[in-house]
Amino acid sequence: MKKELVQKYQPNTGFVTLPGRKWPDNKITRPPKWCSVDLRDGNQALIIPMNIEEKLELFQKLVSIGFKEIEIGFPSASDIEFKFLRTLIEKKLIPDDVTIQVLTQAREHLIKKTLEALQGANRAIVHVYNSTSVLQRSVVFNKSREEIKQIAVEGVKLVKELSKASKTRITLEYSPESFTGTETEYALEVCEAVMQAWESSEERKVILNLPATVEMFTPNIYADQIEWFITHIKNRTHAIISLHAHNDRGTAVAATELALMAGADRVEGTLFGNGERTGNVDLITLALNMYSQGLDPELDFHDINSIIDLSEKVTRIPVHMRHPYAGELVYTAFSGSHQDAINKGIDAMKKDQTNIWQVPYLPIDPDDLGRTYESIIRINSQSGKGGVAYIMEKNYGFQLPKKMHTELGPMVQSVADMRNEEILPERIFEIFQREYLNNITPFEFISFKDNSDEQPGRPVTCSIQFKHNGALTKINGTGNGPIDACKNAFIENKFAQFKILSYNEHSLEAGSDAQAVAYIQIEKDNQQFFGAGVDNNIEIASIKALFCALNRSFQINK
Repeated sequence: MKKELVQKYQPNTGFVTLPGRKWPDNKITRPPKWCSVDLRDGNQALIIPMNIEEKLELFQKLVSIGFKEIEIGFPSASDIEFKFLRTLIEKKLIPDDVTIQVLTQAREHLIKKTLEALQGANRAIVHVYNSTSVLQRSVVFNKSREEIKQIAVEGVKLVKELSKASKTRITLEYSPESFTGTETEYALEVCEAVMQAWESSEERKVILNLPATVEMFTPNIYADQIEWFITHIKNRTHAIISLHAHNDRGTAVAATELALMAGADRVEGTLFGNGERTGNVDLITLALNMYSQGLDPELDFHDINSIIDLSEKVTRIPVHMRHPYAGELVYTAFSGSHQDAINKGIDAMKKDQTNIWQVPYLPIDPDDLGRTYESIIRINSQSGKGGVAYIMEKNYGFQLPKKMHTELGPMVQSVADMRNEEILPERIFEIFQREYLNNITPFEFISFKDNSDEQPGRPVTCSIQFKHNGALTKINGTGNGPIDACKNAFIENKFAQFKILSYNEHSLEAGSDAQAVAYIQIEKDNQQFFGAGVDNNIEIASIKALFCALNRSFQINK
């Protein structure tokens, strides 16, 4: 950036000094109280705000995920949000264990309309706010600290007065908006005045929401502010300390995690971080971060695809393919080294028969979120031979010998290089079939018979019928087994001179009608070639594999 432009900005360092801070040594050992603000903060940030039907569908999804507190809007400022609130109440759509939350500025007419909108609700959180920051006091309101504090106190007193006449059980939430831009000791002073005006107690707690309305500095400073606030507040047991971080610097999740370590009790945020400007803290990322550490977040994301689908439908904002935990590609590896490590990790878990998730590059099991394993390994020009082998096994059941990976992998990679695009599993299998299962030139297998069942323990004599460059041919051979007899028949009849290096076999499917697959590696003219064969009879599968290896040796040497 140009020097003269950089000089426009000054570093923000917060408004607190905290020697001996304790939060860096703390750990998150329990989930916070969660509050979704998707229907308010997330909705007001949309180009096309949600209609009542969309709001209702999202509300029901939030309930199914497990949110017990849901901010449903700003009923005093929007007719559609007023109607939505009335719909929820009048149609009795609010579950008994869910508390709705409504937002209002600390202004008399807005507070009165908000309480009017709540009539008939069993209970609700009334969230009152006014801005306390240095910048807004001077350039927006042109008011003193005392005048700003009085706005908060008068607003809270009015809520208290109106709630006495209401049948709805009201919990007060107060936010010193732009808390991070407010002198921390002054924010505390305002909050304590609010608690006093509300006559808070352990039975009548106030939610004190301390928002990073604008993320102004590194996450550690937000944690310092929260710890300072908590350690200095009078009657700590009378308050629930709530966090509401925005993502202007891209560190809302980190700031919230550190602030929880600093002692906060509650978190407000949105699914996928939707919200004004760069958005709110992403509750899915935050909750699944906890889950990856063995802590139950008490929110259910087992069917994350349905959450993605609904969110994209009602917000008209696509979830980024690299979005943590939720993105289309976050459980996908194109890199060869990543693919190899993931494959080995999954195999090791199976071998050890452990339930502890320990797979490189995958912090959580995608199956826990309703994702399939088919998309973990995907092939492009950056992929390695291990990824191709993984797909052949997971998608088609072929457990390729390790040394065969170096044959098939480069074939697939050359196609990816040529096309400059991802190679789908179907295309990989087509390449495998062409090179191995359907390879009939110059030798096209027709039949094989031997006497191994008639004279066990004796040398095996075989009869082989095939087409050689289209001409029907029949040869005989003898050896210490069917494969050796077939090899000797080709050598003695001067079709090829080669030796067999390795042999592998396995069942391709479970059950009595399972097909068998055999892999044979030969050496011919100082080069090594693999062949594969599939048949209901393992002996025939082995002979087909030998034919395939021979065909490949002739084709490559042309």
